[in-house]
Amino acid sequence: MKRREVLAVIAGAVPWPCIAQPQPRAKPYRIGFLSQQPGQSSLFSRTFVEALRDLGYVEGQNITIEWRLTPDGEKLLSLATELVGLNLDVIVTGAGPAIRAAKQATSKTPIVMSFSGDPVGTGLVPNLSRPGGNLTGLSFMSPDLSAKRVEVLAEAFPAVRRLATLWNPKDPVYALELERTEKAARELGMTLLPVSVSVASDFETAFREIIAAGADALVVFAHALTIANSRSLIEIANRQRFPTMYGVREYVLEGGLMAYGPRLTESFRRAALYVHRILTGARPAEMPIEQPTSFELALNLRTARALGLEFPAALLARADEVIE
Repeated sequence: MKRREVLAVIAGAVPWPCIAQPQPRAKPYRIGFLSQQPGQSSLFSRTFVEALRDLGYVEGQNITIEWRLTPDGEKLLSLATELVGLNLDVIVTGAGPAIRAAKQATSKTPIVMSFSGDPVGTGLVPNLSRPGGNLTGLSFMSPDLSAKRVEVLAEAFPAVRRLATLWNPKDPVYALELERTEKAARELGMTLLPVSVSVASDFETAFREIIAAGADALVVFAHALTIANSRSLIEIANRQRFPTMYGVREYVLEGGLMAYGPRLTESFRRAALYVHRILTGARPAEMPIEQPTSFELALNLRTARALGLEFPAALLARADEVIE
């Protein structure tokens, strides 16, 4: 049940209906797609392709898409190098590890980030308004949302005192989010327990460590590793009956308990618009990196009941989306 429809109005964005249609040309445009997401049929891939179609680009007619998808972050650089060798018009990436792999592989082919945590803080671009180079796209401002997620979790479950979080030491944006999450937890009288995970097979071990440490709840950051393996992560968290706050609503649609943040599917939709603008002559160096201005609180009542948990009435009343 949606309490209200929240549109992702993004500062500086080009309105969707007011854009030029792609011009016919002899050969189709060639787009690369590099990500750790699970497959071409995922919600995010489908959203991207549908958004391209809305803009006048149809796979097999005026565009071809070279998909390079792997859950293994160690393979991203070789896949990025492979894409660069195909002489593409533009490369679209998923989160941080895919972005860094593409950036390392080429300084010439335009790169569009579908989403990123903090591209300035992690050194991907010098600034958001004029990124320079061949990289542009969308930022989730994930580290800036850390405090709000902890606050909402504390409001939902006031008894929480030991808050665990999963973090990947190989992904620099985690360090930024970890720092701000720890600060927010400390200000609310909580102790943060960071548990390292680098691959999906680490999840089971991580939860054993979390339980042994006596954690009361968990915060899951919205980054490549956890998003690509969201279903298995949610299954483990729910099996352990753990109150868990996730970074984006898409976790809640898959059975996660609660989430606060922007819509991830909207970022993939906006990425298609960036691709269109580049294919029609825009230069990535001069295209500001967009930041979301709308955020959603999503709650899953079905999961709460299954876990024996109850949301406060005030929190339910102000949720943007509640799954019954």
